[in-house]
Amino acid sequence: MAKIGNIDIGEFPLLLAPMEDVSDPPFRALCKQYGADVMYTEFISSEGLIRDAAKSVQKLDFFEYERPLGIQIFGNNIESMKQSTEICESANPDIIDINYGCPVKKVACKGAGAGILTDIPKMVSMTKEIVKSTNLPVTVKTRLGWDNNTKYIVEVAERLQDVGIKALSVHGRTRAQMYKGEADWSLIGDVKNNPRMHIPIFGNGDIDSPQKAVEYKNRYGVDGVMIGRAAIGSPWFFKQVKHFIKHGEEMPPIDLQEKIKAVKEHLDFSVRWKGERLAINEMRRHYANYFKGIDNFKPIRMQLVTLDTQKELLEVLDNIV
Repeated sequence: MAKIGNIDIGEFPLLLAPMEDVSDPPFRALCKQYGADVMYTEFISSEGLIRDAAKSVQKLDFFEYERPLGIQIFGNNIESMKQSTEICESANPDIIDINYGCPVKKVACKGAGAGILTDIPKMVSMTKEIVKSTNLPVTVKTRLGWDNNTKYIVEVAERLQDVGIKALSVHGRTRAQMYKGEADWSLIGDVKNNPRMHIPIFGNGDIDSPQKAVEYKNRYGVDGVMIGRAAIGSPWFFKQVKHFIKHGEEMPPIDLQEKIKAVKEHLDFSVRWKGERLAINEMRRHYANYFKGIDNFKPIRMQLVTLDTQKELLEVLDNIV
């Protein structure tokens, strides 16, 4: 049984990766329904929280049924990160997660996210200060290193554990790789199989089929996997992985009716959550994934991405046969 601090998270937990503009409450609700064990908010700027920026503060919102849930923060200033940890703590999550993995230029080039991988001593001291400033378990999500010459993750993992983190998620790419190439899980395995490590290690990167989740579980011995892009438009991916782990075979494909039902739920919650206009815009990125592999879907997709009201969208969804 894996544990983050005192929180039981199951035998081989499946974690929903924090994804900007994706892991909002409407999407998380569906992932939870389909079996995600631990979820994280979208990453939140520490500076935004301190300034009380509306977009950052709204990301603190979650519902009781989502637990255990982690709020993920990023930033490059230790004082700001400590302050934002206190703000997060008052929202009463189960976990504080630090993002040391985001490769996006506007984050990493300011020394936050994966940017901190160029300054490991600062990464360690920032983590230590955050751990000291909260009673909640602190976890970290990071990458193998900044580039091919700095894959120090085995040593970095030890140092982060030494300053008190309760779990570590490792994305099997460097910052230089962004999301390209193949994730290198051998180093994630090295972190997990280092005899000095005693906290849960979760692997992340390229888990795009239930078979791969099970293969990597067996090959690298990780305590769980974190799933990101494979869940976009497929919140049932968690259920498919769990079925494969339990029965050793794929579950029957999700039928079209269930997909349509999930899209309607997602759309409805999004409209209630963020207003019709924004919800409809943001849902557009999900349709191609939700209806992947359906013959002659293009004309329907074109309608879904151009219509502007929930009523019109529901009419189209109701007429898909």
